[in-house]
Amino acid sequence: MPETYTYKARDKTGKLVNGTMQADSEGLVLGRLREMGYSPLEATKKNSGINLEINLRPGRVKMKELAVFSRQFATMVNSGLPILRALAILAEQTDSKELTKVLTGVRTDVEQGASLSEAMKKFPKAFNDLYIAMVKSGETGGVLDDVLLRLADEIEKEVHLRQKIKSAMTYPIAVVVLVFLIMSAMLLFVVPQFEGIYKELGGTLPLPTRVLLGMSKIFKAYWWICGGLAIGFMQFLKRYKKTEQGRAQIDAFKLRVPVFGNLFHKTALSRFSSTLGMLMKSGVPILQAMDIVVDTVNNKVISKAVIDVQTSVRGGESIAKPLSKHKVFPPMVVQMLAVGEETGQVDTMLNKVATFYDNEVEAMVDALTSLIEPLLIAVIGGCVGAAVIALYMPMFDIIKQIQ
Repeated sequence: MPETYTYKARDKTGKLVNGTMQADSEGLVLGRLREMGYSPLEATKKNSGINLEINLRPGRVKMKELAVFSRQFATMVNSGLPILRALAILAEQTDSKELTKVLTGVRTDVEQGASLSEAMKKFPKAFNDLYIAMVKSGETGGVLDDVLLRLADEIEKEVHLRQKIKSAMTYPIAVVVLVFLIMSAMLLFVVPQFEGIYKELGGTLPLPTRVLLGMSKIFKAYWWICGGLAIGFMQFLKRYKKTEQGRAQIDAFKLRVPVFGNLFHKTALSRFSSTLGMLMKSGVPILQAMDIVVDTVNNKVISKAVIDVQTSVRGGESIAKPLSKHKVFPPMVVQMLAVGEETGQVDTMLNKVATFYDNEVEAMVDALTSLIEPLLIAVIGGCVGAAVIALYMPMFDIIKQIQ
């Protein structure tokens, strides 16, 4: 049954046109608008009631969707399909509403004479600086399909890496939350029951029991303050992380934290190597490539080091020499880059470094996953066991007195 769709489009003069249309699907609306000579921007189903759909991250396209788009776009370009037609097809067939809006906007700008990279630059939440620079290099060199395939591989690798790290972090976080909930329940409901029993018995309670009862009283009376402080601290940390100084300090702390610091360090080195290597292989000038790496490496410590290296390179130095002055880059990375500069294969060496650290991260995540599980079980048992022993210590004293 046909439904009513509202649409926005631009006519041949670039004027914005709004209206409604009866159709069986959104794709048919977009097709009819093109037949009428319009460049469609969006078409949405008209609801009779209140639209309750809320998008928490408007304009944000998931990395998986971006990888699929890049691979499909590369296939279409390689097959000789015009860019405008390829964008129109991809906009219609994707399940992501945000990606549809983005691709429709990109197609409109390209129709009006903008280059593909210039059109993508208007959607920074979907296409970052790395993506735009790569597309621009592909347009300039006439190898857009190769560049898009390289981007798809890189994005898929990034998605896989993030999933690996999330899998290593999810379990400990879940266990910490579980321990907090168990201990909160004990302090609020279980411990107060024992307090009444101990009052009737009289006598002096053991120190661990007195400490546990004191914690229970404080938590029961001021649990809302504890909750408020926890939420306030999280909000403060979130805002502080957005500041330049806060982001730098938090990133530095992440590299020093026990166990996980090494994982974060290797992940950042992998991202630095793969990004810089891919940009240089695509023909992006070294100074421009470093600008992009600074924004995409996602760690302020490494970003600061890259800025220092960039300054030295601008002054005529090699990459490896200023890189060796920063402890964040291991000697192996510096030596690989030095060999790459001597042989004229810096991009190849960077890709080898990225592959090495990718393998290191995968092995480390697997090791951490197998190691953390028994440790966290011991933590849960230790916390709950200590509370139970503290509760029952007075009972043991009474039994000894009776005997």
